[in-house]
Amino acid sequence: MKRNILFVYFALFVVSMLSAQNWDINTLHQINSWDGKFIRNYNKFISQSEPYIAIGVPVAMAVAAWAKNDKELLKDAIYVGTSVAGTFVLTYGMKYLFDRARPYETYPDRVHPYSYEDSPSFPSGHTSSAFALATSLCIRYPKWYVIAPSALWACSVGVSRMNEGVHYPSDVLAGAAIGAGCAVANIYINRWLNKWLFGDR
Repeated sequence: MKRNILFVYFALFVVSMLSAQNWDINTLHQINSWDGKFIRNYNKFISQSEPYIAIGVPVAMAVAAWAKNDKELLKDAIYVGTSVAGTFVLTYGMKYLFDRARPYETYPDRVHPYSYEDSPSFPSGHTSSAFALATSLCIRYPKWYVIAPSALWACSVGVSRMNEGVHYPSDVLAGAAIGAGCAVANIYINRWLNKWLFGDR
């Protein structure tokens, strides 16, 4: 009896994993097939913008804080920058831990790559950094004119990585969760950091 129950659970697990895998590649195939000139150019631009914006925003905040001698802005710059940096380290550690092949390598007949990457696929590094930046900015500046463009840009980065054919939807969803989660966790880490750097109580 116990063997039968274990077999049923195992069979359900295998079916659910196969269904998830089918959803992953089928969804990617659809998004990768969006081939309008505007969509293709927009996604390429958004995908390539991620490292510059993710690094540039906290650096610009830090420079502005230094120029104005603004301690609070410097704290915000450190929080945003460490959120992105921490996310980057965690994501790339996970990439080589899971070592998932890129979708264009596993499904060359279904996925056309518009760019090529050297690192493993899971999770999406571009997406995780984008969501770390967007989430940390939204936490520090909870105004609609910060939240709306930040969320739009971060989501566009995730979609662009699928349109480029370099990530599965599951890579992107995991990257978004990691980036947002690191930004939230970093609130508490930065309380300790501010005590150490600025003597905050």
